[in-house]
Amino acid sequence: MTESVGDSKAEVKQATKYVKETENVAEKYSALTVSKNSSDVNMNVGEMPSAAFTAMPTLKSVKKIQFANTEDKQEFSKYPTKAGRRSLSRSISQSSTDSYSSAASYTDSSDDETSPRDKAQRNRDRRTRHVCPDLLEEESPGEKPLAGAKIVGCTHITAQTAVLIETLVALGAQCRWTACNIYSTQNEVAAALAETGVPVFAWKGESEDDFWWCIDRCVNTEGWQANMILDDGGDLTHWVYKKYPSVFKKVRGIVEESVTGVHRLYQLSKAGKLCVPAMNVNDSVTKQKFDNLYCCRESILDGLKRTTDIMFGGKQVVVCGYGEVGKGCCTALKALGAIVCITEIDPICALQACMDGFRVVKLSEVIRQMDVVITCTGNKNVVTREQLDRMKNGCIVCNMGHSNTEIDVASLRSPELTWERVRSQVDHIIWPDGKRVVLLAEGRLLNLSCSTVPTFVLSITATTQALALIELYNAPEGRYKQDVYLLPKKMDEYVASLHLPNFDAHLTELSDEQAKYMGLNKNGPFKPNYYRY
Repeated sequence: MTESVGDSKAEVKQATKYVKETENVAEKYSALTVSKNSSDVNMNVGEMPSAAFTAMPTLKSVKKIQFANTEDKQEFSKYPTKAGRRSLSRSISQSSTDSYSSAASYTDSSDDETSPRDKAQRNRDRRTRHVCPDLLEEESPGEKPLAGAKIVGCTHITAQTAVLIETLVALGAQCRWTACNIYSTQNEVAAALAETGVPVFAWKGESEDDFWWCIDRCVNTEGWQANMILDDGGDLTHWVYKKYPSVFKKVRGIVEESVTGVHRLYQLSKAGKLCVPAMNVNDSVTKQKFDNLYCCRESILDGLKRTTDIMFGGKQVVVCGYGEVGKGCCTALKALGAIVCITEIDPICALQACMDGFRVVKLSEVIRQMDVVITCTGNKNVVTREQLDRMKNGCIVCNMGHSNTEIDVASLRSPELTWERVRSQVDHIIWPDGKRVVLLAEGRLLNLSCSTVPTFVLSITATTQALALIELYNAPEGRYKQDVYLLPKKMDEYVASLHLPNFDAHLTELSDEQAKYMGLNKNGPFKPNYYRY
């Protein structure tokens, strides 16, 4: 027993040493990156000396695992090798480029010879595997549907995003990447991507100036011009449109996955200024229902628990907005015993909230009683300074929408208020009378700034993004005009079918008689575009 305890302490000590080494690497990385204004101003992340990216080699310093007994060693041996374990962690579900190349039509039945059920059955023996470049080459040897594509991306830089980038590269694309959020970047992931040759301009904790500098360096480089944009929030699209109009006009397509970014695209389209086709991934069913609803249902609790250790039972919570994100947040909070009310501008969403058992109120009516205020509207100034002044002591304020405009954080940076950083991403704003309001992530996206999101859900979103990029890049001239398009319904269904084997789900097939009666193709699409899931 004493030896076992001694071994455990040794392992904890070794693990602590490794964490400290990793943190030191992150500090070196940040220091080198922040020095962009020095003589090395033209050096991008992908070109930095290896000293800036030594996160991966630090793994070599960890001692070999010592097993207390033979049974533990045998149990560990059941799992795959290091390379195999990395493949298992990859996020984008297995697929073949055959089903989404430009040769396929999403309006006729020429590519409908294989039903979603057949595809699911064919992949069942590999249900635990996720797509990665190696698997993609196995499924589609020699096929490069993105050959010649030069993709500039602005998303959260996480391990899941890294797999998406690796997959795009395996499909033939050249990529340059930056972050859409100043707090969500995982430095070790940025370092690992740079080691593979993908230029990355991002680090955790950027300033506003750093943020726009990174976007500019990602776009503006000699001898390389982007022809595809993958955006999350619209900041990259806006920057290219404003600063590099000649580049913008030559882009073959834009893929956008957030409410804020899609709103900006529709504004450009309405004004007649959108000169390239764009794909609205945010409103695809697989994005709306899974990333927005199911993902936020879990990650809202994770983010709040990690930052505040709050107990939800009996707490008064107001959620601003009852879209898919709001629905997910409310469901989770209610399940843990919180007393939840809703603010809404849309009568349909408000009626849904009422039918789901939530009070629909005005924020000004309840702000004094609330323990937690959560915004998820995609709008600006949802929580104003006047409302912040009226909050009770200890009220927690956070944002689950993409943009940091929903909470009027700028008004809190005034001489009469004191900011106190109590832990990473947690600030106490102290009023002259001693009242404290707890602000999380400075009003930015809570789940990706303060915690993580489920890999499986991101797999669905990343698969959708990859399909949209391939479709726009390979679409024949004239298929898409200078407008914003929704993901084709059949493509949505295909993404869903790829993920069903993870649940050992078995789809029912229509008989010929049933298909004829319903006026459907047996292989889909099964719902019209106007159908609301």
